Amino acid sequence: MTTTNTLSSTRTDLGYDDLRGLMSLMSGDEKHDFSATSTLDALWVLYDRILDVSPETIDEPERDRFLLSKGHGPMAYYAVLAAKGFIPVEWLPTFGTFESRLGHHPDRLLIPGVEISSGSLGHGLPLAVGTVLGLRAQGIDSRVVVLVGDAELDEGSNAEAIAYAGATGLDSLTVVVVDNASSSLGWSGGIERRFTVEGWHGTRVDGRDHDAIEAALTHRAEARPTVVVAAVESKEA
Repeated sequence: MTTTNTLSSTRTDLGYDDLRGLMSLMSGDEKHDFSATSTLDALWVLYDRILDVSPETIDEPERDRFLLSKGHGPMAYYAVLAAKGFIPVEWLPTFGTFESRLGHHPDRLLIPGVEISSGSLGHGLPLAVGTVLGLRAQGIDSRVVVLVGDAELDEGSNAEAIAYAGATGLDSLTVVVVDNASSSLGWSGGIERRFTVEGWHGTRVDGRDHDAIEAALTHRAEARPTVVVAAVESKEA
């Protein structure tokens, strides 16, 4: 592909405008294209403006942690990791092939900067709660951000994690819910109410507005975890 030459890993100035080109290097999982593109803006804002982590600090104990629970559509995640130098751009065209590090679900043992292996819905938020508790036990107050899809919240494993995090005031925990209206039943009062009734601080933003996403993610409530619902176009649109 000619795109490979213009997006070489030797470049150090890759930005948001390059992400679509980076994603075009990956093929073979068109079923989950929308799952990936729905997360693109939230992921970029996190890595470009919010998270205190870099390719040089991925093993530092006090780094911020990002957990992709919505791991069944990882192409946008891989594109952002490549743009930020965590992985080489040359890995992207190998996506999903037999010997590639970049599987259809991210593998933390194969990809630098990936905190959890994910793809099974409903695992990321409980793992994020456990991560915060583990860091708290070590006296580390680093931020833990987990990105989930709205349909993932249909999984019962999240209910216990939401209730526990709210009751114990895990204020270093932030959940980003990418809402593309794909949940089975929805929630009375909106997704954010699913969290706020358990003591969370909740905000809803336009999931394509980078400044709005940044403002919501910059806020940290005292003694309360935070949820940011990033609303994007409907999956059926």
